[in-house]
Formats: sequence, structure tokens, C-alpha cells
Amino acid sequence: MDRTSARIGAIALWALQIALAAAFILNFGPGKVFGSEQAVQTFADIGAGQWLRHLTGALEIAGGIGLLIPRLSGLAALGLAGVMSGAVLAEILFLDADVLVPLILLAAVLTIAWFRRARTVALLGRLQRTSSPVGR
Repeated sequence: MDRTSARIGAIALWALQIALAAAFILNFGPGKVFGSEQAVQTFADIGAGQWLRHLTGALEIAGGIGLLIPRLSGLAALGLAGVMSGAVLAEILFLDADVLVPLILLAAVLTIAWFRRARTVALLGRLQRTSSPVGR
């Protein structure tokens, strides 16, 4: 891959991260945390309790913030992939709703996780070294 293609790819990946971060921080997460009528009804339909709505919203906001921090972006994308996998399952199993939006979001965060995997591995390695009693 030449430099121009690599640069375009890096810009496109950051654009995707920023767009998703904005969606999770400004729209999806707050709607759940602050209890939009739709979010309250959706989680009532799931039947798991409103605590799950609050947790999901907090995870979405935290994941969105993580997408904007270079060192954390891959790990944040993995976390959001877990949240979106749950959303897809909930849509299919409990809500009988259209799964297109959660599937698109899942594909997008998995794409980020894949392209940021080297950062994630480096971060996890660094965390493992600092928490290991052998290295002290």
C-alpha cells in the first residue's frame, strides 16, 4: 500500500470513529441514561429492568469517548461491539424489530476494532506488564 492510500485509509478510519463517537455520546447513550420515552419502553419490552438501560447508556457514552482516545480506540470498539451484539440479540429475541441499525453499528465498531488491533494488543501487553508481580 502506498503512502497516499494509507493516509486516506487512516483519515477514513478516524472519520468513522468520530462519527460513531458523536452518535454514541450525543444520541444513543444519553437517550438511555436520561430515559427517553422510546428507551424506557424498549427496555420495558425486553423485561430485564431499567438498570440495563442505564448500564447500556453509560457503556455507550464511555465507548464513544474511548473511540476518540487513540490508545483506547480499539478496546473501546471491542466494548461497543459487545453492547451492539446484545442489541442485535435483543432486537431478534425480544423486540421482533428491525435489526439493520444495530447490525450496521456492530459492523462499524468491529471494523474499527480490527484496524486498531495493534493498539489494543500493545495496551493489553502494557497493562499486563505493569500488573505482573514479576516485573516489580
